[in-house]
Amino acid sequence: MTFASIEFLFYFFPLFLIAYFSAKTITTRNYIFLAFSLVFYAAGYTPHILLLLGSVAANFFLAKAIDAREGPARVRVLGWGVAFNLVLLGVFKYTGFLVENLNALVEPMGLEVPVPQIALPLGISFYSFHAISYLADIYKRKVHANRDPAQFALYMCMFPQLVAGPIVRYATVARQLSERRVTMARFSAGARLFVIGLAWKVLIADEVARLVDGVFGTTTHPTFVEAWLGLYAYTVQIYFDFAGYSTMAVGLGIMVGFALPRNFRLPYASHSITEFWRRWHMSLSAFLRDYLYIPLGGNRRGELRTYINLSAVFLLCGLWHGASWNFVIWGAHHGAFLIIERAFLGRWLKRAPGVVSHFYTVLVVMLGWVWFRADSFPGAIDMFHGLVGLNGFSRASMALGFGLTPLAILALVAGGLIGFFRWPRWQLLSGEGALARVADFAFVAALMLVSVAWVGGTTATPFLYYRF
Repeated sequence: MTFASIEFLFYFFPLFLIAYFSAKTITTRNYIFLAFSLVFYAAGYTPHILLLLGSVAANFFLAKAIDAREGPARVRVLGWGVAFNLVLLGVFKYTGFLVENLNALVEPMGLEVPVPQIALPLGISFYSFHAISYLADIYKRKVHANRDPAQFALYMCMFPQLVAGPIVRYATVARQLSERRVTMARFSAGARLFVIGLAWKVLIADEVARLVDGVFGTTTHPTFVEAWLGLYAYTVQIYFDFAGYSTMAVGLGIMVGFALPRNFRLPYASHSITEFWRRWHMSLSAFLRDYLYIPLGGNRRGELRTYINLSAVFLLCGLWHGASWNFVIWGAHHGAFLIIERAFLGRWLKRAPGVVSHFYTVLVVMLGWVWFRADSFPGAIDMFHGLVGLNGFSRASMALGFGLTPLAILALVAGGLIGFFRWPRWQLLSGEGALARVADFAFVAALMLVSVAWVGGTTATPFLYYRF
């Protein structure tokens, strides 16, 4: 089940709202929210709910153990907790990847280890990071362990952010787990965000998806035109798919009284890769900064150590996204440009015309997406050949003929205008007064109607970040 599906929009969510707001106490609402969250998760693949509940139970007791200890014992239990979550993530996400690379090493000796087929549990990368941040913050005495198992389970499992983030720190929602208030104004603001995110997902990301799949999935030796058009389409798709999900998640949270962190802030309008990572997947960037980069020493131990730390963080960032060398290369790509900017390029970018620094940033990000989207290393290399014209410049293509529909072209244009530039707010919608409120309501209502019509007329497409 996805947010952009008939099941969610017409059955699950309305039923949840009726049950949730029928309850009079926060405790009852917490139980209802938790129950619906578990149903939402189980709809993806029911057996994996046992793994999620096991993680919740283990981290609940580990957190209390850390909170109750001092000195070396406190450090030791934290180590156990972090190791537990990393091993859980590693076994289910990276076992096959490790065995495949082991086989590459032992193949000359005539040996081969069977590759285990382990299904990736939905959202394991996100709820494992939730748990690690929770245990670390208890260790640092930023928060205390929650003694209410239902409240802690809700923090880990609430369906808006469970399967694809944002990565929510416990301190952000700690008070709201026991005390929150929903007003009509807040509910309306949350609904507005949800509708905008839904429109981004179904009207932009899903409309260009066939073009992306055609170029990356079925086209061999893409030409210059095919390669650049497919890469631009993927650049639009991944932003509006993931930002659409995050916007919906934040909106859903606001509708029921939770303030979840913003995850995107016009990243494609950045003027450096450094700025891009302050605007793209901001909850992950903050997690990597606070729980990996700073503990490694950050920028406090000289330039060389800073570069090593940045490299380590972004190699692991790439690996977190997927068990593939392509993702590791994608992380190395971004880490390398962050180091180059810190060494000298950043100073030049600050003095360069805005259009130049903006073009540089978008180009670097787009080239990185080749590694992120390609199914294999040879596929990525083939795509780069197309980008520089080594496969020819143009030809009649089934991928383009199938995917480059009038609606896809409109989505590509809209995605570029919305995602790549900073526009002043339209005063009619952002101003005060009756006219502005009517205009805003009409705009959101129209978006909702069109988006729901699109959902009803097409097959639900999973969010791209569900695979991570």
